[in-house]
Amino acid sequence: MDVIETVTSYLQESDWRVNENSNESYSFSGLLLHSAGKVISLYTLYEHYPEEIRNAHINGYIHLHDLSQGIIGYCAGWSLKNLLLLGLGNVPFKISCKPAKHLSTVVHHMINYIGCLQMEFAGAQAFSSVDTLLAPFIKTDNLSYQETKQAIQQLVFSLNIPSRWGSQTPFTNLSFDWVVPEDMKHEAAIVGGKTQDFTYGDCQKEMDLINRAFLEVMLEGDGIGRVFSWPIPTYNLTKNFNWDSQNADLLFTATAKYGLPYFQNYIGSNLDPSSIRAMCCRLQLDLSKLVMRPGGMWGPGDSTGSIGVVTINMNRLGYESKTKEEFLRQLNHYMVLAKESLEIKRKVIDTNLKNGLMPYTKTYLGSFNNHFSTIGLCGMNECCLNFLKKNIVTQEGTNFTIEVLNFMRKKVVEFQQETRNLYNLEATPAEGTSYRFARCDKKHHPNIITAGKDEPYLTNSTQIPVDNTDDLMEALEHQNKIQPLYTGGTIFHTFLGERMRSGEACKHLVRKIAENTQLPYFSITPTFSICQQHGYLRGRQPICPHCQQQTEVFSRIVGYWRPTQRWNKGKKEEFKERKTYDLDKNIKTNTIKEFVAFAYNAPGVRDLLMKYH
Repeated sequence: MDVIETVTSYLQESDWRVNENSNESYSFSGLLLHSAGKVISLYTLYEHYPEEIRNAHINGYIHLHDLSQGIIGYCAGWSLKNLLLLGLGNVPFKISCKPAKHLSTVVHHMINYIGCLQMEFAGAQAFSSVDTLLAPFIKTDNLSYQETKQAIQQLVFSLNIPSRWGSQTPFTNLSFDWVVPEDMKHEAAIVGGKTQDFTYGDCQKEMDLINRAFLEVMLEGDGIGRVFSWPIPTYNLTKNFNWDSQNADLLFTATAKYGLPYFQNYIGSNLDPSSIRAMCCRLQLDLSKLVMRPGGMWGPGDSTGSIGVVTINMNRLGYESKTKEEFLRQLNHYMVLAKESLEIKRKVIDTNLKNGLMPYTKTYLGSFNNHFSTIGLCGMNECCLNFLKKNIVTQEGTNFTIEVLNFMRKKVVEFQQETRNLYNLEATPAEGTSYRFARCDKKHHPNIITAGKDEPYLTNSTQIPVDNTDDLMEALEHQNKIQPLYTGGTIFHTFLGERMRSGEACKHLVRKIAENTQLPYFSITPTFSICQQHGYLRGRQPICPHCQQQTEVFSRIVGYWRPTQRWNKGKKEEFKERKTYDLDKNIKTNTIKEFVAFAYNAPGVRDLLMKYH
């Protein structure tokens, strides 16, 4: 490692990895992370992994994610109920706080808890059932709406303050039930660490206050109307979701403008929210079956998560294979290497947990037995182009992709049975990986096909190429065949050129996607711009039309909102080439087509509205 080169390349921003993670800021703290991260990456690669795994990573056949934090876990979902019962702390030599008795105290406990745990994981930190579990605190103190909103405002603003290495904000996800889950309705509520004489089922009114407050704070944005990148809110769309409430109107108004939430689809998918919640608390699972973890790295459930992630470069395998048998043989080889690397990592972090390297995790989690080893893939579209000479959207490309995913699912079950550890197959986000893989591919094979005219990149996981279509229904129909095959995180982003024209239109679009597809996770993602003086602007406007100053253009980079100016070169190229969906296009009479017009509330579709309602 060349120390002078490492520091200089950061200061001069000559290394593309300075902007690999758009959540990091160019700063002295960023320099510390860049430098220390390089040391830990090299230590992890050469001290823990054998030559075959190390070379597979270096040469771009696989990617071992977050090597700069390679000796700790990847992401975690935490039990908010445990925090309410135990209080904050209980860690040797650290301050301890008794269980919270008031909402303002709970909020501070949540902020500080995430602040402590973010230092012990590489990725996302999540709480589930936030509205359900916080509602009793409003009930016992008889809080007004303004008092509730003030507490929620403190939570949101605090989670958006850079407080993590690299001048990052904590990567956080909060899940909201919206209505009290069936399996919690008769459960005694917890306040001050003690059960109360009422149940969570008695707190729907207070839940509504929390959801209203959270949405109003998120909709207002920060002091200049900039969107809050964190926390990513996930809303559970269940069969008893109240679509017609005032809060629902607020939710979809916020979604139409900012595209804030993720929607977890319990309506059209085969997922059951109670079963997912029970899985997180189960001590023994049937390892002969695949366990569904739909939130994946974005929203892991209570007391579960991922110990590490390995992504396989499908493009390279497609280019180097001449027959399907050779391709599957190569895929099997690199999946085995991924498994072996994850088993090594599990042993490393188990040892580090036992030795006290992660003191808060040791107190609140105790072990990684319920955490998954995650295997993902990147560049399946380019794989099809190189191997089949046809893209992933064609019938041949689609069929081949489904065959490959089923092959990988089978291997994941074999790994579980062999190792007695949990494994999942995930559409890994690949924010920097898609660019790194493409650069490696071009280095080793100059004639290989990648995406990108000016900068090479690979299409994420098994998604359609970003410039393939502006027809939302075509994209939904295609991905509806593929995304349900993942057992871990996968998401469909509905990329739009600008905000939707109304919250009502957004509501109908979300409802129709939930009811007509099996997509487990999806978002509405409009492009918008923020001017320091004039606030929110529709669509992509790099220069403010009012003051001619440069703006911040926002979109989702693999899953979270960041200004596109902060993206790495590969993702900037992807954004430049991306077609956004035109909701006015191709309105036809068959059901899957007509719900676009129905959702968009376009002229001439009110008869359709009456037809469905």
